[in-house]
Amino acid sequence: MYLGRLTRHPAVGIVAALTAVIAGCSGSGAGSEGSQHGAGAACAAPGVTADQVRIGLVYTDSGTGSSSLASARAGIDARLGLINEQGGVNGRRIVYTWRDDESSDEGALRGATELVQKENVFGLISTSSSLASALDGLAKQQIPVTGLVQSGWGSYSNLFSFIYDVSPEITARYIQGHQGDRVAFLMSGSEDFTRQIIAKYQASFQGAGLSTNPDIISYTSGVDSPVRVAQLLESSRADSIVAFTDPRDLAEIMQAAQARNVPLVSVVSLTGYDHSVLRAYGPALANVAMAVNFRPFEAGGAPIEQYRAAMARFSPAVVDPEQQFAMYGYLYADLFIRGLQAAGDCPTREGFIDGLRRVADYDGGGLVEPVNLANIANQPLQCNAFVRVSPDGTAFQLDNQRVCANGTTG
Repeated sequence: MYLGRLTRHPAVGIVAALTAVIAGCSGSGAGSEGSQHGAGAACAAPGVTADQVRIGLVYTDSGTGSSSLASARAGIDARLGLINEQGGVNGRRIVYTWRDDESSDEGALRGATELVQKENVFGLISTSSSLASALDGLAKQQIPVTGLVQSGWGSYSNLFSFIYDVSPEITARYIQGHQGDRVAFLMSGSEDFTRQIIAKYQASFQGAGLSTNPDIISYTSGVDSPVRVAQLLESSRADSIVAFTDPRDLAEIMQAAQARNVPLVSVVSLTGYDHSVLRAYGPALANVAMAVNFRPFEAGGAPIEQYRAAMARFSPAVVDPEQQFAMYGYLYADLFIRGLQAAGDCPTREGFIDGLRRVADYDGGGLVEPVNLANIANQPLQCNAFVRVSPDGTAFQLDNQRVCANGTTG
């Protein structure tokens, strides 16, 4: 899952990178403080009482990336609301306290420290892209954390997510399935981190038999010329694009390419699966495909219907629940619930970590490909879904629910 810079850009729906919801010092809504006497026994672990487990949330409420993850807390509230309505985990409701990372490493470190030391939370959910400075301290104290993966997460046994990396071969197979042969890579800006990720894709694509010339094309709206990019695409004879770009950047490039009649058979964006992107740039992104790391909303089925119902009940202020980061928040909360279930009747932090790490078939209730949490950090996701922007730019259409690195589909 490509996140990096994109999680900090206000126009991005993701991904990624994949950045969440309201700041302050105490929780509210479905995951807010409140109690209902249950069957749980009194335990000694931090944040655990006879009838509740208090956890912490670190997210981006202010600063550069705040709008990108604005729906994540709604997804967290929906999943916690659902489990609490069902009686909680072993009779304990899950409540949370939160802190704003202020779009900074210092803010994330301060927020995580306050939640652990002052609020005495059991563990954390993180939708922050700035948590790196806090990871060593959280690991030393064995604080369980679920949430948005960042560089280095795989080195810590106490950190969990449903996806750490995605096999580039998935996108290569998708492009080949659409008769693509020569791929150009686009990126917003010029950050080294993004270039390193693209280099991995280039190597994988070449191994799959695809040409990856020209070199990486960098573009930033308001700085670079989209006409120049269209000319580069035309002269390179690229028939496919993989975009590590802000949706606005890609929309400008697509308009310029269409004006020059650049013959493209496949354009894949690794970000942008969000209805706000359709409203802002839909017509310009017509027929652009987007990689999706969970069951697409358009696929429907019982897992999606349960998600929609939970969002409607516990996050009713969200007009459009079909947002990428709302689903991510929902899954991060689901993963934390699974860890508490694995920790047993009297949960401890160590029991949570050990128990969740032994889960070999986590699938988010059918929302994600089954993954083995014992070795997920070393096992890139092998299958992905793809949706495509409709020809009129008003909707996402399910293109392929399952494309795998080994070439299988469906």
